[in-house]
Amino acid sequence: MAYKIMIDAGHGGRDPGAVYNGRQEKDDVLELALAVGQILEDAGLDVEYTRTTDIYESPSEKAREANNAGADFFVSIHRNSFPRPNEVSGVETLVYDAGGIKNQMAENVNRQLENIGFRNLGVKERPNLTVLRRTQMPAILVEAGFINSDIDNRLFDENFQAIAHGIADGILETIGIGSSGTMEQVYTVQTGAFRNEEYAGQMLDSLLSRNYPAFISEGGGYYRVQVGSFGSLAEARSMEQRLRQDGYPTAIIG
Repeated sequence: MAYKIMIDAGHGGRDPGAVYNGRQEKDDVLELALAVGQILEDAGLDVEYTRTTDIYESPSEKAREANNAGADFFVSIHRNSFPRPNEVSGVETLVYDAGGIKNQMAENVNRQLENIGFRNLGVKERPNLTVLRRTQMPAILVEAGFINSDIDNRLFDENFQAIAHGIADGILETIGIGSSGTMEQVYTVQTGAFRNEEYAGQMLDSLLSRNYPAFISEGGGYYRVQVGSFGSLAEARSMEQRLRQDGYPTAIIG
C-alpha cells in the first residue's frame, strides 16, 4: 500500500503570509508545494493537498483534513521572515518535538536543501503550531528560505526545481523509497503493538525520554511503537541490542 502524504501550502487567500517587495509567501509556497507533490506522485506515493489554488483555510481545518484523510505524513511548506530584511538567511524545518521519524525527515530535508546552497539553520521544536500539534501523524513544517533575504530569493528562483526535488528526496529517503519510485529495503525495530492508543503513547513517551527516535505507526486496528528507519539489517540489529539492554521487548520489522 502506498504511503499517503498530505502536502500543505501555507497561508493562502486573504492570508498572504510574509510579504517582501511585493513578493507574497502564499504564492511561492503554493508553486513549491505542487511541484513537490508531483515528484512524490511520480515516485508512487498517494498525495493529497490542503490547497491547490489561492484559497484560505485555517490551520485547524488543514490539520483536520489530514486526519480525516488518514495521511501517513503531513508536510507543510512555508517561507520564513525576519524583522530586518537581509539580516538572516537559510532553511529550517519545524517539528512538534524532537524525536521520532518526523525529526529524521526534517533533518533529511534540511540536508538536501543545504546541498543546494542554503544555510542549514537546523530542526526546531514548535509545539505551539496548530498544524504540528493537531495532526495525528508525523508532521513537519519546512521554511524554504527567508522571503526577505535577497540571497535566499535568488536561490529559490534559480534553483526552484532542485529545491522541490530536495524536499521530495528528503521525504522519500526517510520512508525508504528512491526518487524513481523503487522501494529500498528499510528496517525498523518494533517495541510493541497495542489496541489501546494510550498504552502505545506511554511506551512512546518512555522511548523518547531516552532519546530513541521512536514513533507510532497505526494500521489494522493496532498502534505499533517503532524505533528508527535503517537501511541495513546490521544497523537495525545494533539498535535492537541497545533497546534490549534498556529492557524493551523488540522485533525487527523489514
